[in-house]
Amino acid sequence: MRKAISIILAILLIIGAVFIAKNLIANKQKPKSVANKIIKTVFTEEVINTATPIVITANGNLEAKNRIEIYSEVQGLLKNSSKYFKPGTTYRKGEIILQINNEEYYANLQAQKSNLYNSITSIMPDIRLDYSDEYEKWQNYLSSFDFDKTTPKLPKTNSEKEKFFISGRNIYTTYYNVKNMEIKNSKYTLRAPFSGVLTETLVDAGTLVRPGQKLGEMIDPSIYEIAVSIKSEYSDLLEVGKKVKLNNLEKTKSWTGKVVRINGKVNSSTQTIDAFIEVNERNLKEGQYLEVELNAKAEENAYEVSRNLIIDNTQLYFVNDSVLDLVAITPVYSNENSVVVKGLKDGTQILSKPVPGAYSGMLVKIFEADKKSNQ
Repeated sequence: MRKAISIILAILLIIGAVFIAKNLIANKQKPKSVANKIIKTVFTEEVINTATPIVITANGNLEAKNRIEIYSEVQGLLKNSSKYFKPGTTYRKGEIILQINNEEYYANLQAQKSNLYNSITSIMPDIRLDYSDEYEKWQNYLSSFDFDKTTPKLPKTNSEKEKFFISGRNIYTTYYNVKNMEIKNSKYTLRAPFSGVLTETLVDAGTLVRPGQKLGEMIDPSIYEIAVSIKSEYSDLLEVGKKVKLNNLEKTKSWTGKVVRINGKVNSSTQTIDAFIEVNERNLKEGQYLEVELNAKAEENAYEVSRNLIIDNTQLYFVNDSVLDLVAITPVYSNENSVVVKGLKDGTQILSKPVPGAYSGMLVKIFEADKKSNQ
């Protein structure tokens, strides 16, 4: 029995040994697996250094150059006018904007004019006797006196004696009181100082207005200014009269303006200087946000690249024999989207689009658009 068990175990050991030997031989002949190298396709552009123009960009809001805030200098009820006193209403220069009821004040003015007229009339007999040579000019003055028109200027006296006589009869005092009342009476009617449009109104017809009360606001919609802040290091590039380009934020429309004023003071906190750009365009609106492009000097032997390609502000990736490598650059000027750099050699293939996970030594293949399109 024991002999039989020993024989069976021996046979099993032999079979197991044969099986293990076959597996070892098979594994020895099987080739080792080779890891596939991943080569990324990249987009590049060839560097050609030229005289690259530097365009300084800044943003700001348009403001009307001609603007007035309308205030009342007198008191009274606001009268109806030929046009509604509402935002958007347009007026020509000299056209009546508002009228305030002046009936009571006008009556007082006429009474004061009457006092002046009577005062001059009362001295006419004395002038005829004592100053016969001056009688005609005073008579002509009374003849031209019209209560419905502005009071004419008093005749000029030809001697000290005549002047003292006129002054002693209180003629000058009465005359200047009338002129003062006429000036105030003119303030009951508000006229447009320029052709423009109302942008704000605070009263309606029938409202009792008081001296010093704000009534509204008016602008000239044909001429605007935009204030922009430029870095002080570029202040030497600013010049009054220089043409600039203005764009809307979508860059679908553009206009031409010019520098009309430059602030003589640098902002100590931002180290910028304010420049004021004037633009004459009726299709613009006050408050509109625009971008200003100011052409500065051209930087010789430079190249412009996208900001998102710059590494640590001093390096760029380029392709060197199918391998990514870094090249040192010197930024000259940067704006919101691009950077003008120096230090690149002509013919260098730099990345034109960022590569996720890029590193120095990475294997890459340059995308060739021409071959791709011919296939």
